[in-house]
Amino acid sequence: MAGKSPSQFKFDLIVIGTGPGGEGAAMQAVKRGLAVAAVERYSRIGGGCTHWGTIPSKALRFAIFRMTEANSNPLFREVGVNIELTFPQLRKGAESVINQQEDLRRGFYEKNGVKIYSGAARFADPHTIEVCEENGACERITAANFVIATGARPYRPPDVDFSHPRIFDSDTILNLTFTPWSITVYGAGVVGCEYASMFRNMGSKLNLVNTRNQLLEFLDDEICDALSYFLREKGALIRHGEQYEKIEGVEDGVILHLKSGKKIKTDILLWANGRTGNTDHLGLDKVGLVPDSRGNLAVNDRYATTVPNIYAVGDVIGPPALASAAYMQGRAAALHILGDECAKLLAHDIPTGIYTSPEISSIGKNERELTAENVPYEVGHAQFRTLARAQITGQKVGMLKLLFHRETLAILGVHCFGANASEIVHIGQAIMNQPPPNNTLMYFINTTFNYPTMAEAYRVAALNGYNRLF
Repeated sequence: MAGKSPSQFKFDLIVIGTGPGGEGAAMQAVKRGLAVAAVERYSRIGGGCTHWGTIPSKALRFAIFRMTEANSNPLFREVGVNIELTFPQLRKGAESVINQQEDLRRGFYEKNGVKIYSGAARFADPHTIEVCEENGACERITAANFVIATGARPYRPPDVDFSHPRIFDSDTILNLTFTPWSITVYGAGVVGCEYASMFRNMGSKLNLVNTRNQLLEFLDDEICDALSYFLREKGALIRHGEQYEKIEGVEDGVILHLKSGKKIKTDILLWANGRTGNTDHLGLDKVGLVPDSRGNLAVNDRYATTVPNIYAVGDVIGPPALASAAYMQGRAAALHILGDECAKLLAHDIPTGIYTSPEISSIGKNERELTAENVPYEVGHAQFRTLARAQITGQKVGMLKLLFHRETLAILGVHCFGANASEIVHIGQAIMNQPPPNNTLMYFINTTFNYPTMAEAYRVAALNGYNRLF
């Protein structure tokens, strides 16, 4: 643990990277009186989250949703409305959001007096980094503490030619210049499933190749099954348990050769199989830190590395690799630097937010975990198709699922699949985090919800589960 820096250090804290993790650490530290600087290797503030990850992909998803919603609306169909926007046209809508987000983020640093250094950071020793600009100019700066928040990038196996104009990863897919008639998505993790949903909604023929035996297997089994069902219902072809033998880029497409002997040819291929932490140019050998095989750094429950004054947060430490988690991890690291032992309590019970179509969000335990732990639990369901609000909006696909203790009625897990799931889950999150006896099923049973709303699903699910006890 470290506090105010000795006078020989220029700053109390330097954060490396201005994405959510770096921002969380910088803002928490500067608000508590520390002298803070941030280093950003790119010309724009906000990191991958703002410029080629979360924000642009979610803005693209929303644009696709609006187009497909209009085209499926019977009122619009009656008057002959049919919107056919290309991928670049849909992608363009994200630019204004990115610019707004960057201006906002930059303003946070400027208003709080956090000095921003532009360039690539490299450690010289545990208290010194060298920041080098693209023109070769370098400057050494010192700090008592560092937070590494450099994020991650798509893993690129050496035998895949990513220079081919039809082979993409999640960083480059947003530069696609046409709408593909067909696409293969290799890898069915969060990123793969999100992009698979988007391209299928645009009408592209979709092959989703999963190296595992189930989609998003860290989720509740019922949610995994629901996602698989609705992707297939929309015409997606999902192949589980497959591994690539070779990826062959040709003039008019890409041929995926699988070890099972199958060959799949599509217009483009999106590689979405794994991430690599951005640690390879940080000079970690100078401070005795060794990343794992995927470039990730190991940290303790306070986000400190094995070097006491160097912390790491966000995607560079691996799962859960969520922007929301990174921000809270950054705050937690800064609090520990300040001597606040609540750090390890700050970044727990983080909800998942997966922007497939429909959305998925969950918090707490799933059925598989509770069964393995021999916890006596029960299940309450609310099917969205029974809710008046869902019937009005036409978004009837989905459900809310509550897992609760049979004896204490404490909420143990909340799992949601459907429109606005990433918003709906926060009601359950708030109740789960209340002290007993306010964290039980009875809150939802005895609370009046606005009608018609999607939030009403909590009352419906709670009553459904409560009735199973008798």
